[in-house]
Amino acid sequence: MARISPLSLDELPKNVRMDLKYAEELMGFTPNDVLTMARWPAYLSAVKALVDVVYAPGELDMSLKRMVATIVSGAAGCRYCQAHTAHGAVKMVGVNAEKIKHVWEYAHNPLFSDAERAALDLAFAAGVQPNAATDVHFKKLEQHYNTRQIMEIMGMITVFGLLNRWNDTVATELEKIPLNFATKNLRKEDWEPGRHVNKEE
Repeated sequence: MARISPLSLDELPKNVRMDLKYAEELMGFTPNDVLTMARWPAYLSAVKALVDVVYAPGELDMSLKRMVATIVSGAAGCRYCQAHTAHGAVKMVGVNAEKIKHVWEYAHNPLFSDAERAALDLAFAAGVQPNAATDVHFKKLEQHYNTRQIMEIMGMITVFGLLNRWNDTVATELEKIPLNFATKNLRKEDWEPGRHVNKEE
């Protein structure tokens, strides 16, 4: 059960409804973390502004951005964000479902390119605690990406640093759409809902 309960749609302040609509368009469902952050509208607006910048079209392929988000969330242990990002990768930007199913095999699976491996290696190293990123990670990135593209990888890593901390600490309850997606499409050895399901139901 969530440690801070989300607002119901009826309780949502009018000035926050646009932030919720943006989140729904980005994710394909109504996210409970947005409904919870709506209890502090100024904070939600600040988070939305950061997400807006990171998710905006840039120089880096959005499919890779979504995979970076999945890996950094899994490495940090946030099963809520891992389910969200895996769902978003497949359903919102068209990443091959087999690729997401096997994303944790990126280091050796032929579905992944060397460029993707470099980005996902950094995402994993940045997600664990203590942070394991090294100069070697960046030297590998520089073989495949320009500075702006590396900044976009870092943007996705850092926005999920915030979201992972929020959702895993609050124990935000997973919504049915990403929960069903993750249960059906992610391997059991790589994902389980943990604290993000209401065990009282």
